[in-house]
Amino acid sequence: MKYGKLGFLVIFFLLAACRQEQVYTNLLRSTPEAEGVSAKGILTFLDSAAVSKHEFHSFMFLRHGKVVAEGWWSPYRSDLKHSLYSTSKSFTSTAVGFAVTEKKLSLDDKVLSFFPEDKPDTVSPFLAELKVRDLITMSVGMDPDPTGRVVTQDSNWVKGFLATPIVNKPGTKFLYNTLSTYMLSAIVQKVTGQKVIDYLTPRLFEPLGIKGEDWETDLQGINTGGWGLRLKTEDMAKFGQLLLQKGRWQGKQLIPASWVDEATSFKIDQAPNAPPSKKDSSDWMQGYCYQFWRCRHNAFRADGAFGQYIIVMPDKDAVIAITAESPDMQDEINLVWKYLYTAIADGKLPADEASDKLLAGRLSSLALPLPAKGMGSTLPVALNGKTFDFPANTQQVKSMQLHFGDSLCKLDLATETGNYEFSYGLCKWAYGESTKPGPYLVNGAKNMYVGLPPLRVAGCYTFTDPNTLELVLRYYESPHTLYYLITLDTGNLRVETRISFNPDLKIPPLEGKLKK
Repeated sequence: MKYGKLGFLVIFFLLAACRQEQVYTNLLRSTPEAEGVSAKGILTFLDSAAVSKHEFHSFMFLRHGKVVAEGWWSPYRSDLKHSLYSTSKSFTSTAVGFAVTEKKLSLDDKVLSFFPEDKPDTVSPFLAELKVRDLITMSVGMDPDPTGRVVTQDSNWVKGFLATPIVNKPGTKFLYNTLSTYMLSAIVQKVTGQKVIDYLTPRLFEPLGIKGEDWETDLQGINTGGWGLRLKTEDMAKFGQLLLQKGRWQGKQLIPASWVDEATSFKIDQAPNAPPSKKDSSDWMQGYCYQFWRCRHNAFRADGAFGQYIIVMPDKDAVIAITAESPDMQDEINLVWKYLYTAIADGKLPADEASDKLLAGRLSSLALPLPAKGMGSTLPVALNGKTFDFPANTQQVKSMQLHFGDSLCKLDLATETGNYEFSYGLCKWAYGESTKPGPYLVNGAKNMYVGLPPLRVAGCYTFTDPNTLELVLRYYESPHTLYYLITLDTGNLRVETRISFNPDLKIPPLEGKLKK
């Protein structure tokens, strides 16, 4: 094929543009020692994580703007999103920062001024003086936090928030209040005419090369704000790097440095009466900012339930992004300080090819443990193709049917809300999708998952003894896993249910009878 001189010029500039876009949207990679980080230190972190009580799903370690280590524990993957829980709050805060910069609102605006149609019949003095600033610093003055009650019971969350009594003067007392972040989302939507996710897209997500993000909404189509955002781990790392660079990205100031400084600096003491010894050992008592937390070591972070972290370390020019399911978030972040923080040197380190090679091998082979292959069982023959019906129960399960074959178990599950099919591999993952919600802290929130794509799941099965079938279902774009232990006794099917983030929760077992 002949292009001619002009054709070759066009192709050259198109290829150059593609290369420029690649640099623009993706983080650069480097070796640990070249950026002053010890590969041995990172290996020690991985060793400690492996024997800890925490289930890590991914992490990325950036130094001087370059990725020096990254890994995903299979079945989690680099190309998939992960539920961020309250790390979402820091993105809502940033949307407020853009709106303030564009003079669409002020932190001193009264909250009621945005929602005159939703104010209660009687407006208390504290509600009348409540400002956007009080929302963003978690100092609304409510006690207790009304989030759980409002999002599960009220169809209008703005009205439910405004109807909640404020018992302390706004701005004077910290109390973690996720509904206050939702209110920030509602205010941004009110003044911009866009959901937070849409408002952030041209201002934050597109410049950082973030694609495929999604965010839950309420019944009014307002992003939940305080939770519900799903991003890839690299997207989290990019956001942290933007903050480290004080809002500057690829030579362009996306958001003023003054806002980044303001949003990530101490605003209110979470525990003013705590003794110094307790404060010195806690990353939850270093001060709260604008939907960010201060940390020890002069760092700050975005922080989500079960260990979703974006940790920014200005003194070390470093960022660490983590997704996980942790039962103890302080202990999890202690591992970061003990092993990753101390792996950072002031300058470059001598090349360590042996450690780099070992680290690369470890990172590429990370995987969560699969159930051990159990002993033989007659359950596949006894259960195959048979339907069991269940009386009314809290899990709303109506019937189950199991099919076995070719090292695969298929579960047909009928519930009050629909019929679902799941596949489980014999001691290996079988992948699929489902519209059935899995374990989730905010499972009761109205409109949960509405409008989002099907949830990705990975299932595996084993026999813990000849009479017990274990089904493990990971919702691997979330931190959580659902377990069924199934036994057959004189023709009745008994199903015990366990959720990973609360294994001690006593869920009444399901008792099913063979359908005639």
